[in-house]
Amino acid sequence: MWSSETTDSLYGAGFLYDSKKKRQGCRHVYDAFVSYNVHDEEWVYGELVPELEERQGWKLCLHHRDFQLGKPIIENITDAIYSSRKTLCVISRHYLQSEWCSREIQMASFRLFDEKKDVLILLFLEELSSNQLSPFYRMRKLVRSRTYLSWNQARGNKGLFWEKVQRALDAEDTPVGNPNPA
Repeated sequence: MWSSETTDSLYGAGFLYDSKKKRQGCRHVYDAFVSYNVHDEEWVYGELVPELEERQGWKLCLHHRDFQLGKPIIENITDAIYSSRKTLCVISRHYLQSEWCSREIQMASFRLFDEKKDVLILLFLEELSSNQLSPFYRMRKLVRSRTYLSWNQARGNKGLFWEKVQRALDAEDTPVGNPNPA
């Protein structure tokens, strides 16, 4: 799926950024980096942003709005993930088909495993079967080991859905046991 060069680049970028950040004692700039596919942008800007930024007051990092022009994309991704308290992945079949989304969730997973803190929120826009997730071994393991939110199941009670998102964002970056069970 990825070349070893891409994987080395992601892990190297994460390690360097994390080491630099720890030395400087940087505070987070954003409450959450929102990882999403451009095909789901209508939902992100029509539902998620108005609720989380306008109603709840969270500061989100969105790639189309907040990435620095002229900077390599992988650096923008790394900066966005590590300068945010959490990463919120808006997962759909389009998300699973995107190379850049795959890189974003891999970097967010690397941070989760590296820091052993609860920094990753999975939000499914649609029901995806285990067959659809099977090519994405890492994603399937995350779904099996972490609680996630489902927009499709929440359509009847959007208030409860947004309350759960708020709780996930509000939660301290508490240590997680073993985020990668064998």
